Amino acid sequence: MTYAGHRLILDADSHLMELPDFLSAHADPGDIDLLPCLGAITTGQFDPGDHVGTSGHPPEVVERLLQLGDQITRGPKWHDALGAFSGQERTLALDLLGFRAQVVFASFCARPTFEAPLEARYPIARAHNRAMAAFCEADRRLIGVAIAPLDDPAQALAEIDRATAMGLGAVWISADPPGGRSPGHPAHEAIWATLAERGLPFILHVGSSPLQIPAPWMNDGYPDRVTARGGAEVIGSKDLTVIHHASQRFISALVLDGVLDRHPALRGGVIEIGAGWVPDMIRRLDHAAEIWAKSEPHLALMKRRPSKQIRDQLRFTPYPFEDVGALIRESWPELYLFSSDYPHAEGGRDPIGRFERSLTEADESARAGFFADNFLALYPNALAGA
Repeated sequence: MTYAGHRLILDADSHLMELPDFLSAHADPGDIDLLPCLGAITTGQFDPGDHVGTSGHPPEVVERLLQLGDQITRGPKWHDALGAFSGQERTLALDLLGFRAQVVFASFCARPTFEAPLEARYPIARAHNRAMAAFCEADRRLIGVAIAPLDDPAQALAEIDRATAMGLGAVWISADPPGGRSPGHPAHEAIWATLAERGLPFILHVGSSPLQIPAPWMNDGYPDRVTARGGAEVIGSKDLTVIHHASQRFISALVLDGVLDRHPALRGGVIEIGAGWVPDMIRRLDHAAEIWAKSEPHLALMKRRPSKQIRDQLRFTPYPFEDVGALIRESWPELYLFSSDYPHAEGGRDPIGRFERSLTEADESARAGFFADNFLALYPNALAGA
């Protein structure tokens, strides 16, 4: 028996755990000095420890992890998990998980790429994408996610070309205005058209914007008050409440600038940023398009309401603690996707069980959509090689 049991599961969010040489081992020799120091990021709870310089866990550790069987999600997290930094091991982990497909994101590379000086962003992205392709090449069930900053459209298109040639299945972008422009700026039209034509979804994910709110918001006058905030991927309570703001702003601009309407084959996912905010965003966008259509005449040219565009073209992953059934009742069942976040601790010890409990009042069609069918809107060929 696998963790998934008899249910068809397509996992919209998992991670590899980079070792310090993840980028440098795949960079062009002349680009080494442009790379961020991953060793400085993978510290604290993310310290890879004895795994540095290895290609996987020792055989005796692999054997012990395999004995977890369908309890694999209750085992070690981060670098200590089976398949955390080895693509060959991830195949073994997938066999235990029982997921028919799994999307793979890096854990630490996004912000260092998007925040790097412009001349370094594309060399970093290129090294990341090669490393991601190498991790995923051993198993057709793995869908690797490329990174492609959009700031320089020509270089972005070149990186998308390389990512496509390497077999990567999605493109992770920043939620910042690329190059100081709205995502609907004409400079980006070729990017959206290319992604639509190739069936490559764009992805906004944790790391598409800073995880933590600016320091002044943490200045509450109580210097001894404890916060959960720490290093990479560690947020506090205040951060959680606004973590979606950048993605909501990006998607709203994309819709109101007409990108989804002009490119109906374009697909996008908003991953690991929660989904409780989605129904309200949809309502706001419909109101904005209707109320401002007279004063902003381009809005009246839309062939489909924003809600229809989002329903057709975008998908979102709720957090395990969110009530997916309530989200479905406020919007539509096809919007939401299952994600495990394996091997990150945030995914919890039983993500399927937690989501199942929030879907007890949903019909089987909605449950099947959440765990698998909705995924195929972003990755229609996911089952072809699985």
